[in-house]
Amino acid sequence: MAMFKKFFKNIIHDRDIDEDTVKVKGKAKPKYYGTVAEYPNFSASSDASVLQHAIDDHNVDEDVIVSVLVKRNNEQRQKIKVVYEASTGHRLDEALESALRRDLEDVTLALLMTPARFDAYEIRGATKGLGTDEDVLVEILATRTNEEIEELKKVYKEVYEVELEEVIKDETSGDFTTALLAMLKAEKDESDEVDNDLVHNDATTLFEAAEHPEGINVSTFINILTSRNPKHLSKTFQKYALGSDITLPKALDMELSGDIEDCLLDIVKCSWNTPAFFAEKLHKAMDRHGTCEQTLIRVLVSRSEVDLKKIVEEYRAMYGVRIQDSIVNETDGHYQAVLLGLCGPF
Repeated sequence: MAMFKKFFKNIIHDRDIDEDTVKVKGKAKPKYYGTVAEYPNFSASSDASVLQHAIDDHNVDEDVIVSVLVKRNNEQRQKIKVVYEASTGHRLDEALESALRRDLEDVTLALLMTPARFDAYEIRGATKGLGTDEDVLVEILATRTNEEIEELKKVYKEVYEVELEEVIKDETSGDFTTALLAMLKAEKDESDEVDNDLVHNDATTLFEAAEHPEGINVSTFINILTSRNPKHLSKTFQKYALGSDITLPKALDMELSGDIEDCLLDIVKCSWNTPAFFAEKLHKAMDRHGTCEQTLIRVLVSRSEVDLKKIVEEYRAMYGVRIQDSIVNETDGHYQAVLLGLCGPF
């Protein structure tokens, strides 16, 4: 459990709810914590023309390609794609795939996908080939909203002509499959409400499930962890710790192993602090022999219009270094420029 203690050591605790809202015409609205915003004075036709010249140039102008795509949000990129194809007769993603190479090609193509299409692409990659990348499955399903999961399932079926639920059943097994399918139902409570009576009941139920004489009742943990909202779960974990000699993560570590343990622990981390969960992912991707480019691209692209500002803050709080400095040390060239652009100014 050393890794779990390290996770909690320096994360930014107890954010004030008011910090996450702003007043608009007297009403509280959620603050925007993305790093990529709508580009002002946007012109899809102008951007499409600029990209065409950059791609068709004898020496592909990667500076221009990076500058355009990183500074436009996803909705604007989709409009550029439509205009580009209408004016050139070619798909923009295919043109860039031919013009670019390696990591720059990968991150550029990721930027051109809609969020649901990118999630579907990542899950497809995680479930095909030699072995299944369980971490990717959990990361995506545990951190997307109900609406995003429903859209993911729809897009996955349209693109790959198979239900995502069937893929999960074929590629995973046991309690881990049960947990993933529970998240795929997209029925998680997304309110901010905390029912103290339900918190008490859930803490008691989890304690009894962990102390079951025939071994931990995994289904109980799955049912509660995949259905309650993060604030409720945080209170439940605190209540659990008050009535037990060990914390809930420690109980999971002692009683479980393998994919289901990792899955439930990741759900616990997300409930406490989702940006810190992603900061840890990014740190692990760069804190090893060889950088995991796939993780860098997936996290930075998928969170750039969600909470990447918070992830950048958590990264520095947890590891004592700016994520931009880590990226500079681990990457180079135009690929590095894209990643730094996604992280925002520093």
